[in-house]
Amino acid sequence: MTHSASLTPEDLEFLARPLHGFLSVASGTQPPQPRPLWFEATAEGTVQFFTEPGSVKMRRLARDPRASLVVAAPVGERERWISVAGRTTVEADGVSDLVTRLAARYWDLDDPARARSLAAILGGELVRVVIHPETVHRYAY
Repeated sequence: MTHSASLTPEDLEFLARPLHGFLSVASGTQPPQPRPLWFEATAEGTVQFFTEPGSVKMRRLARDPRASLVVAAPVGERERWISVAGRTTVEADGVSDLVTRLAARYWDLDDPARARSLAAILGGELVRVVIHPETVHRYAY
């Protein structure tokens, strides 16, 4: 296992794949309760995702902006994972573009049902959350 304060080019390549991330947010006396989500690692070295402004994760991030995202290789591949932890910011801009990019990454948007699902997501109120890495842990076997 290795660690650093930022994502490496190899990390960014791994994180560009359509893998699910498991997000944990600080929650005081509650133990972490990771949730799977779509995410995007940016060329600037941040990690971003979208959510509804009234979600539990947003209420927790309002109290404590720290979060961690863990991404692992799927079964059948050599063991590999990356954990990114840091403070978050909530951004009002760019969320529609992010949702559209992620939907195309994870879904076949030629499927009419998926295209309708994307339209429904885009019709809701969303925010973009950015994790600014402070520590990155990684493991590859």
